[in-house]
Amino acid sequence: MVLIWRWIMSILFVVVNAVVMAILGIVFLPWAVLSPQGALIACKSYTYWVQFTARWLVGITWELRGDVPGEECLIVAKHQSFLDILIIFQAVPRPRFIMKRELLWTPIIGIYAWRLGCVPVARGKRGAAIRRMMEDVRSGRVPPGQLVIYPQGTRVKPGDYKPFKVGSYVLYNQLGQPCVPTATNAGLFWPKGTMLRKPGHAVVEFMPRLEPGMAQAPFMAHLENEIEAGSNALMREAGYDGELPKARNA
Repeated sequence: MVLIWRWIMSILFVVVNAVVMAILGIVFLPWAVLSPQGALIACKSYTYWVQFTARWLVGITWELRGDVPGEECLIVAKHQSFLDILIIFQAVPRPRFIMKRELLWTPIIGIYAWRLGCVPVARGKRGAAIRRMMEDVRSGRVPPGQLVIYPQGTRVKPGDYKPFKVGSYVLYNQLGQPCVPTATNAGLFWPKGTMLRKPGHAVVEFMPRLEPGMAQAPFMAHLENEIEAGSNALMREAGYDGELPKARNA
C-alpha cells in the first residue's frame, strides 16, 4: 500500500512539475529572449518550485554542503539524477552547463539554454565549442559564470561505475580557472529511468577547490578519488547498503 501511494504521488509530482515548467517557460519567454537575466530568473524560480513540491508531495529534501562557488570556475560534478542539476543550478550565481548540441533545437528549452550561456558540444568538436564560449565571455555576449561538466558524460546510477573522461582536464587546462569537484547522493531519491521518487535527504557537496596548473595525471586521479569517495560517503550516510564503486584512476 505504501508503494502504491508513492507511485501515485510520484506521478502527480512529475505531471505537476512538467506543467509548471511549460507555464514558466512560456510566461518568461519574452524576457528570456531579450535578456539572459530573464532566462536565469525563470529557471531559478522553477528550481524553488520543484524544491517545494519535492518536500510536500514525495518527501525529498535537499541540502548544500561546502563552499558554494561564486567566482568564475569549473564545476566537475557527479551526475546521478536530474535532481543534482536542479540543486547546482539553484545554488550557484551564474550556472552554465556543457550540453548535447541537439538540445538547442528543443522548443523553448533550447532558447533558455542559449540565453543562459550553456555550451552546446557536438561529438568530436569540444575544443571549438570551448573556444567560442571563451570568446563570447570576453566580448560580453555571455556573462561570466560557473561552467558545469559531468566527467563521466552521463547519469550514473548509485553503485555503478563509469570512467572519468579526459574532457574535464581539457576544460580545466583551457580555462585556467579553479576546479570544484562536486559529490552527490541525489540518485538514491530521484532515480534514473523511472518516475518513482523516494523520500529522503539529497545532498550536493562542493569539495575543496583545485587551483589552476595541475598536470593531467594527478588532476584526473585526484578528481576521481575525491568525487567518488565523497559521493560514496553521502550515499552511506543516506542509508545505502549496496556495493559502491571505487575510483579507478588512483
